[in-house]
Amino acid sequence: MNLPQLVTTIVLAGIFVFMGIAHFFPGPARGMAAMIPPFFKRPGWPSAKILVRFTGVCEILGGIGLLVPQLRLAASIALIVFLVAVFPANAYASKHPERFGAAAIPLVPRLIGQLVLIGLLVFVAIPL
Repeated sequence: MNLPQLVTTIVLAGIFVFMGIAHFFPGPARGMAAMIPPFFKRPGWPSAKILVRFTGVCEILGGIGLLVPQLRLAASIALIVFLVAVFPANAYASKHPERFGAAAIPLVPRLIGQLVLIGLLVFVAIPL
């Protein structure tokens, strides 16, 4: 792993772990739960609270996995899947800025941000 990959890996790991931890603080967790589109809030499906905690665990484990060379590829793939999976919640929030405020990042910038993160995860996953 070269220096740019190492630095990017450490930064991404920090971002994902930090954001994952935020899923367990009441205020941010409530906001994230509210961002889950109504389609995913069905009888018999996991509650929004459980989904938020689950995604928090995914981010924390993925971030830690990036730091373990033997797990980096799997962690990168899992985090890419994660970013795709949570995009509907981000898209839903972008349509309701009056409700979500700063979390309602407009759709196109949010999509570009997600694609950049995916690109960076590919960059750190592939040995150069």
